[in-house]
Amino acid sequence: MLCITCSANTKKYKCPKCLEPYCSLSCYKTHQTAQCVPKENQEVLAEQEHILEPTLHEPFSTEDTVPRNKLELLKNCKALQDLLYNSHLRNLLTEIDVAPDAWKAMKAAMQEPLFLEFADECLKIVEPQADFE
Repeated sequence: MLCITCSANTKKYKCPKCLEPYCSLSCYKTHQTAQCVPKENQEVLAEQEHILEPTLHEPFSTEDTVPRNKLELLKNCKALQDLLYNSHLRNLLTEIDVAPDAWKAMKAAMQEPLFLEFADECLKIVEPQADFE
């Protein structure tokens, strides 16, 4: 890890507010006075950037692109929220997200009944007219 102030290689210390690494007391003091953003504020800033990002989820449109307004409906679905309490499902979703071959990861996930249940709940919201069983 690199020191947030001087970029020296370090594993010694982490800022208690933002968890960034630093190597010495002088670097810590410089960091505190100049650039420290507490972890909570980083999350708020990241969320604000997300809101301002116009191309997020829609870099180009295809016939399979789900409109943003329908994607927004997913966050209010109680059934999806309940499913996402399951750590196994969250792990599957993370594996798909970081997989170098997303199609292969999706194919493997489709063998999991829990993932199929999750996908069906999503489809009920974004394509309500379709009958998914």
